Amino acid sequence: MPTNLLDLDGASLRTWFAQRGHKEFRARQVSKWMHQRLVDDFEQMTDLARDLRERLVAEACIQEPQVISDRTAADGTRKWLFSAGPGNAVEAVFIPEEQRGTLCVSTQAGCAVDCAFCSTGKQGFARNLTPAEIVGQLRLANRALRSATDERPVTNVVLMGMGEPLLNFDNTLAALRVMLDDDAYGLSRRRVTLSTSGVVPMMDRLAQSCPVALAVSLHAPNDRLRDELVPLNRKYPLAELMAACQRYLPHAPRDFVTFEYVMLDGVNDSDAQAHELLALTRDVPCKFNLIPFNPFSVSTTRTALRRSPAARIRQFAAVLAASGRVVTTRKTRGDDIDAACGQLAGSVADRTARVVRLERRVRGLPADGVALA
Repeated sequence: MPTNLLDLDGASLRTWFAQRGHKEFRARQVSKWMHQRLVDDFEQMTDLARDLRERLVAEACIQEPQVISDRTAADGTRKWLFSAGPGNAVEAVFIPEEQRGTLCVSTQAGCAVDCAFCSTGKQGFARNLTPAEIVGQLRLANRALRSATDERPVTNVVLMGMGEPLLNFDNTLAALRVMLDDDAYGLSRRRVTLSTSGVVPMMDRLAQSCPVALAVSLHAPNDRLRDELVPLNRKYPLAELMAACQRYLPHAPRDFVTFEYVMLDGVNDSDAQAHELLALTRDVPCKFNLIPFNPFSVSTTRTALRRSPAARIRQFAAVLAASGRVVTTRKTRGDDIDAACGQLAGSVADRTARVVRLERRVRGLPADGVALA
């Protein structure tokens, strides 16, 4: 079977060519054709010798994931749905801004973490994406978006799409190395952000292997609540997670961690919880990114999860900011095409009873349906 060269980072691509008796610079040439000029046809790589082109045609290919749909929201946000094999699909979202263009990419088909407020987890986990499927999202977006004046419109990449990147560590690492490679996309480490729910051992591996900007999906100020919202917390509780963040920072391209915090009405948005959040993170240089909850079909029909009112979000932010921390509130983009944060699974059926338990707890009810005294 031909080797998909999009699966290979720079070092692997050089090894592949060396094993076939070709010099290292040939790998750099092909990488630039694939990732910068976005060429799929080896015959168009005109600075390669004809016998090399013929061998590439016989032994290799350049294959992106297949596009199922391509939609653009009223605010300019663009979402692609890619095939991930029989019965599976993943999504990537491009968010245009005045000074930059950010692409949110997926790393898994589905997700095993199953956060209560995220639609992707409700579809269950199917499989890990390959490096080609991860990098292919960036490659296709650059080709679809480029114009006569802008060859590479994607300036920033966030691994915040479908899946937990650190549970697909090796493939995510290979994709990151391609994104950072000057012979490929040449993005700086500061412009690539990996978001994790807190897979502590893999955070340590990332720090040693390929540290990029780090965002942590926190969403709760204590273990009791985070166990409900982010079940991974039962394996890696907050004390371990905060320690891992501290270990990561000396290697990181930025001198802070971004803590993402989805705002859930009556669940995690009180002033007392804001103070608790400050106490939790006091030893970790950080900024907070507050995310208004984006409803999806399951969340609106089977659980009590609702977006915090705008006034409550502002007050929560004010409490955090009063401590001197940097606080931002994410602007909801692309929700008319289900491209907003937490919506990247389309219409799904909830496979667990955990959201029902959470609803009962929020309402002051026990799991067995008898009202608390």
